[in-house]
Amino acid sequence: MDAVYVVLALVGINAVSFLAFWRDKRLARLGAWRISEATLLWLAFLGGSAGAVAGQRLLRHKTRKEPFRSTLRTIIIIQIVAIAGWMSSPLWVEGLRAAALGR
Repeated sequence: MDAVYVVLALVGINAVSFLAFWRDKRLARLGAWRISEATLLWLAFLGGSAGAVAGQRLLRHKTRKEPFRSTLRTIIIIQIVAIAGWMSSPLWVEGLRAAALGR
């Protein structure tokens, strides 16, 4: 998969995640039906964790809610470990080498 598409997909899911936090905060203020915590956490798990954290911090939304905070942190740790494992794998190194050589 082309790196541009991966970056665009990550930007998109993070934007959707941030907007979901924004909407949930707005709905909370209005006393309306809210976006479920499971949905917010799934968006983070699918790659929108940066958008979720940005929404949490900038909007001051779900910052004290447990176990939501712990689950979001766990998702972020899992993603960091997965990315580190993927980047350190021989296939990743070989792919970089092939790209550098123009293969």
